Amino acid sequence: MNILQNITVLGSTGSIGVSTLDVIRRHPERYRVFALCAHSQLEKLFEQCCEFRPRFAVLRDAPLASLLAERCRAAGLDTEVRHGIEALIELSSLPEVDAVMAAIVGAAGLEPTLAAARAGKKIMLANKEVLVMAGELFMRAVRESGASLLPVDSEHNAIFQALPTDFARGLTACGVRRILLTASGGPFRNTPLADLQGVTPEAACAHPNWVMGRKISVDSATMMNKGLEVIEAHWLFAAPPERIQVVVHPQSVIHSAVDYADGSVLAQLGNPDMRTPIAYALAYPERIEAGVEPLDLFKIGRLEFFDPDFERFRCLQLAYDVLHQGGTAPAILNAANEVAVAAFLDRQLPFLGIARLNEEVLSKVQAGPEGSLADVLAADAEARQVASRLIKECRFA
Repeated sequence: MNILQNITVLGSTGSIGVSTLDVIRRHPERYRVFALCAHSQLEKLFEQCCEFRPRFAVLRDAPLASLLAERCRAAGLDTEVRHGIEALIELSSLPEVDAVMAAIVGAAGLEPTLAAARAGKKIMLANKEVLVMAGELFMRAVRESGASLLPVDSEHNAIFQALPTDFARGLTACGVRRILLTASGGPFRNTPLADLQGVTPEAACAHPNWVMGRKISVDSATMMNKGLEVIEAHWLFAAPPERIQVVVHPQSVIHSAVDYADGSVLAQLGNPDMRTPIAYALAYPERIEAGVEPLDLFKIGRLEFFDPDFERFRCLQLAYDVLHQGGTAPAILNAANEVAVAAFLDRQLPFLGIARLNEEVLSKVQAGPEGSLADVLAADAEARQVASRLIKECRFA
């Protein structure tokens, strides 16, 4: 008999949050939505509240939260509406919460996800920035509290499935030679470099395989997303940078693989649908129906693999660089990139300016040790300030 699990969904109106609720919808006997948390999509959050009737709902700003509370009362819902970061932190760590889906995009998800780790929760991690910004602090909190950490990024979920269950004792001890982190290459893998300067936000957000939010779609187009995943893999699997190899695989059928010392390569395959890793994380170590179409290998026909072009995808090289540097350098890169992508989407920065801005911010902001959360947040704030100033100066037009 299954025990009903209370789930807090951080970022419920985003693509990962919506997919999570779709899997939960299929298994009402297993999961209950305890809290839904969103940034500003009031209407979408209200619809989710009407269907799942959570005990709590959170929006970022008080005025929006007041409007949502009025809507919930008028609909006869018992949902209590909160607002702000403190509410996110509390609803990630309450004793009634069994598991947290950490799907808030960007640095905004750091503090509530860290609170869930410190509270010993089962954490389904879709927010890679948590490990990019504060990998040492976060993994220490997981170890000290006994929290369960299950990666939801399709690539890291695939690696988790292909590694032995005792991989924590060390990759060498487990016979692992390399982690093969696959990447689609995004929409501009074959675009001439001369044509990239004029890339529009609409083109950058048109991912060939995955349905994702605008920010992560742009990161995929620059391959910054893959760079962040390299850093994430380093912390999740205690893997040195030189043992994490990015492999461009346009079909996005092999989600990642593990290369073993005896010559074996274990890969996880599936259709590009985030409900697969979400269902795996929700039910681990069991398997449940996710609503995903079975993989038809005959229909796929062929699988291709290429080396990444580090000149074309400068952001990927920057991610390896800051991983080698350590300390707050990854947090600085992440902050600069968030500002750069937002400026690109607002048409204030050209596509190629994203990598140039990131590199310039890294040269101007001094990285220090990742001693505390305050150190990480200070580095993040300084990098954002410098990046915003450089954009205003029109340095990368």
